[in-house]
Amino acid sequence: MKALEQTASTPSDLPVYLKLAMVTMIWGGTFVAGRIVADALTPMFAASLRFLLASIALLLFLGVAGIPLARPSLKQGLQLAALGFFGIFFYNLCFFHGLQYINASRASLIVALNPAVIGLASWCLFKERLGRFKVAGIVLCIGGAGLVIISREPSLLQATEHAWRGDLLIFGCVLGWGIYSLFSKDLNESMGPLQTVTWSILLGTLMLWLACAAGGEIRFGALRGLDLRQWLSLLYLGVLGSALAYIAWYQGIRRIGATRSGVFIALNPLTAVLLGAMLLDERLTLFMCVGGGLILAGIFLCNKPLARSAKKTI
Repeated sequence: MKALEQTASTPSDLPVYLKLAMVTMIWGGTFVAGRIVADALTPMFAASLRFLLASIALLLFLGVAGIPLARPSLKQGLQLAALGFFGIFFYNLCFFHGLQYINASRASLIVALNPAVIGLASWCLFKERLGRFKVAGIVLCIGGAGLVIISREPSLLQATEHAWRGDLLIFGCVLGWGIYSLFSKDLNESMGPLQTVTWSILLGTLMLWLACAAGGEIRFGALRGLDLRQWLSLLYLGVLGSALAYIAWYQGIRRIGATRSGVFIALNPLTAVLLGAMLLDERLTLFMCVGGGLILAGIFLCNKPLARSAKKTI
């Protein structure tokens, strides 16, 4: 009964949905910000700076809120180190290297596969039941995201000479994020999202700086050449796109699960298109609108049926 109450979709889940939608909107901008930074800094150094800023922001928040940093047990420490490796170190290594080969739109098209990867992994590893409505919702989200992105930039279908490298690296982001999302359940329950995110980011940041130092990529002199737009992109990536967004993401997973949270990632390209129309006078096409409708329908299907089945079981 208790488990059903925690996973069932209820009216009280609305704030979670809104929070996850906000998070994915923020992440929609990280591909653009990452591309801007990638033009000025080496991939490893850019990733290290991003999460150094995220670590500072999280520690400042804990200090201002008067929340002590928890002391994890040995088992928890190993789990946190694994999350830091896959969700921070490996993810960002793939992210910044990938954006050197392909543009932000093509990268976001690959990242739209996240719901399917998370859903299939949940089914294979944790025996999570994937009903036909949930599967249909995931398919609609991926199809809608693809339609939106390709309608906005049809040239994405034409690969450049080395685009396959970027595609492979960005798919590495998908795998790393899937692990970061799926294997946080126990830590989320025992330590809470704030402590879990803070520790995983601190450990992942340490890994990034160690690798950066080993590769001889620490070049503080390059920071003097950054313009205002590049500094703002770094702050966006570190504070909004990492510290705040990661906490909200884990809160969503703790409430409604990784698969149902994962479908919200499909909102990334839709947000980019809508912001472009509102702020940059970019043209909205019929296919973009259809794609947006498919994304929203997919999110609805993936979340709504669970409430009905739960009520019947109760």
